Amino acid sequence: MGMSAGANEDAITEINVTPLVDVCLVLVIIFMVTAPMAMQAGIIVASSKVDAAEGQVSQNESVSVRMTAEKIYLNDRVVTLESLPAMMTAKLKVNKKKVVTITADEDVKHGIMVAVLDIAKQSGAEGLSIMRKPVMGELGKKKKKRRRR
Repeated sequence: MGMSAGANEDAITEINVTPLVDVCLVLVIIFMVTAPMAMQAGIIVASSKVDAAEGQVSQNESVSVRMTAEKIYLNDRVVTLESLPAMMTAKLKVNKKKVVTITADEDVKHGIMVAVLDIAKQSGAEGLSIMRKPVMGELGKKKKKRRRR
């Protein structure tokens, strides 16, 4: 009558699959919920082409929006954000390529920029060009600062 309590019991060598299946199902549900959010349409940005044609669009046909911190200009005329859709739609009807060129200063707020992009697309723009005019001497100042360090 010795002590043989552990002799009849075998060591557990099987893996319990139930928790593994539960975790996998939870991950599948999370991916199913988040996948539609990741597939939302965005703005397609294409890089500019070097061999741009010159003189094909006259000044009257081009549609350019310039934004500063205080004002919005449509073809060098001051406009408000409320009057921009109607004026841009009229300009895009004349434009053959339906391209809007947007130039913004550094201090323009992100929300205003997004609003102008939305207005351009809703007004019928098929292409958007986003530009930033560099401040003269800005590149040289950055190089000089790097040399001093």
